Amino acid sequence: MAAGDYALSNSEKDGLYKAIFSRRDVRSHFIQKEIPDDVLLRILNAAHHAPSVGFSQPWNFVLVKDRSTRQQVKESFERERERSIKMLEGDREKQERYSKLKLEGILESALNVCVTYDPTRFGPFVLGRTSIEDTGVYSVCCAIQNLWLAARAEGVGVGWVSILSNEDLERLLEIPAHVKPVAYLCLGYVEEFAKKPDLERAGWLPRMGLSEVVCYEKWGRHESDDKWSGLASSLNNI
Repeated sequence: MAAGDYALSNSEKDGLYKAIFSRRDVRSHFIQKEIPDDVLLRILNAAHHAPSVGFSQPWNFVLVKDRSTRQQVKESFERERERSIKMLEGDREKQERYSKLKLEGILESALNVCVTYDPTRFGPFVLGRTSIEDTGVYSVCCAIQNLWLAARAEGVGVGWVSILSNEDLERLLEIPAHVKPVAYLCLGYVEEFAKKPDLERAGWLPRMGLSEVVCYEKWGRHESDDKWSGLASSLNNI
């Protein structure tokens, strides 16, 4: 192998990019099928091998199958959803559209996973976290993304339920006071992975073009100079 030539094979790259572009936030396509232990182990192991600031590995994965616990989490969702709907009282059209959206699969999925952040892991000093405290939470988000992509590769759907009370989760899952929930995920096999995200298909918001979010050298500079002309031309064709 030539120095610096560590690219994956074409078939490996195809699989990686397929997982990225076909990953979906699943809410309504779960089927009644258990996730085998070996599949779940691979998914969790992929999450556990995410990068983390100072190699702190500040995550935990609370696996939840108990029906009564999930029912109580669902009730927390319903309360928070109603609160969100009331925030839109000045926009009747958006309020009605929001009310019709399917936003969770807490009971329909095979398994729920609460991913948490422990800022005390390995002591108070974490290499690399001294200037930007949030890098600890960012590390947990990397683990969540690893989990999501590994699940997609295994044919398992994942839905992130963010309309929840963290206080409810802490109480229901007996999470220590110093540990914070970051994500509550619903995992399960699905009827399909939709071609587009649910909210994009529903017209809630449009997908932005890549050229709209790339800046050159400074924030807000969307016009490129000669250094970036080739990339800029390609961006406009995506």
